[in-house]
Amino acid sequence: MRRGLFLLLIAGWLLAPNAFAADGRIVKVLVHYLDAQGRQSLSPSLYERDAYQARLRQNPGERKALRLDVQWKGRNPEAQLKVKAELRGVRGNLIESRALEQTLRPSRWLAAWSSVALEGEAYQLFGELVAWRVTLWDGDQLLGEQKSFLW
Repeated sequence: MRRGLFLLLIAGWLLAPNAFAADGRIVKVLVHYLDAQGRQSLSPSLYERDAYQARLRQNPGERKALRLDVQWKGRNPEAQLKVKAELRGVRGNLIESRALEQTLRPSRWLAAWSSVALEGEAYQLFGELVAWRVTLWDGDQLLGEQKSFLW
């Protein structure tokens, strides 16, 4: 009896569309500099990625873009999800701000990864990244947020 009730509750939770309303969050944000070939690393090793990112941080002339990789969860299939990234940088004595946005398709079961990038002339005029904030939206409703320490 208990097992049947438990299975019925689980099935109702999985099949009910309203159970996922306004459901979503940001799991992780990774900030990567990219070189002229669009690489964040020279090999798939995490150690190599961290070493190459340290090299790119120390040598700004080798950087050509900035990419934020965002891991997010949003299970409502009717949701109109988008991720917004707000960046603050310093160029000389000027404070620069940029906002990047990308529309997402909901992932019902697992977390998904999306990227937003600041490239080309916009990146060259941006300066050195100081702070960032990434938010997940369903229409005009805020679902999740992650930000850097200095935001």
